[in-house]
Amino acid sequence: MTEAGSTIRARVPVIDRQGARSDKAAEHSEYVFRARSLTKTFGHVKAITDVSIDLKRGEVLALFGDNGAGKSTVTKMLCGVYTPDSGEIEINGTTVAMRSTRDAERHGVTVVHQDLALAPHLSVLENMFLGHEILRRGILGSFGVLSRSDMATRSNEALQRLSITLPSLSVAVQNLSGGQRQAVAVARASMWSRSGILMDEPTAALGTIQSDIVCTLIRDTANSGAGVMVISHDIPRILEIADRIVVLRHGGVALNEPVGGLQRRDIVAAMVGLSTNTAGEGEKK
Repeated sequence: MTEAGSTIRARVPVIDRQGARSDKAAEHSEYVFRARSLTKTFGHVKAITDVSIDLKRGEVLALFGDNGAGKSTVTKMLCGVYTPDSGEIEINGTTVAMRSTRDAERHGVTVVHQDLALAPHLSVLENMFLGHEILRRGILGSFGVLSRSDMATRSNEALQRLSITLPSLSVAVQNLSGGQRQAVAVARASMWSRSGILMDEPTAALGTIQSDIVCTLIRDTANSGAGVMVISHDIPRILEIADRIVVLRHGGVALNEPVGGLQRRDIVAAMVGLSTNTAGEGEKK
């Protein structure tokens, strides 16, 4: 793939409904992060109480919960937007204090937001390196200019690693489909993440075919060795690609289990308070 091209293509996935999960989660025992006893209060409101959650390399972790359950608060603590009132976060075996998203990125954790945070009028290449541009010395030696060839090489490597097919790095993001934009956002995150990617509602604005494409991309990302946490309301589709499920309810963990024989009704039951936390992660009654 170069910066020139014509027709835009997207890989249409074939999802194995029985065996979409790979062996990567079992092969990698290292934790991307381990969050322990996180608590966050806003004024007199306890948004999160004693929440513990782990993510392993090569694993897809699905985070479910009704509106107001605490999913966004947990995610923002894991990526440095919020600082926990109590509890600790360990990334790649080291306890860290994250006070900004830059701190999270330095520790190898990136976020794909629901709005994707892409600049629509810029090209795929420019979006891939937005805020991380590679510069080379200019003619006079003191003024840097963009090293587009180096940026193109690294962008192609990131896209190819996840089997993303686009004809051109120079096409403006606004001319891509919703699924292709999501693919660019995931590829960018994987390029700057050394270990973990947090994805917020990746299929919320997509149709059926594009949602399946993105789900295959999520699985491919985990297969490449990264840990992926997916925050979603799309229970049936995400359940097919996840290795483990965490359900939040009223700011606490209501369920934390490997997918195994879990079905949609088990997850919904945990969301509405009809099941106990069989993993012992501290359900809030």
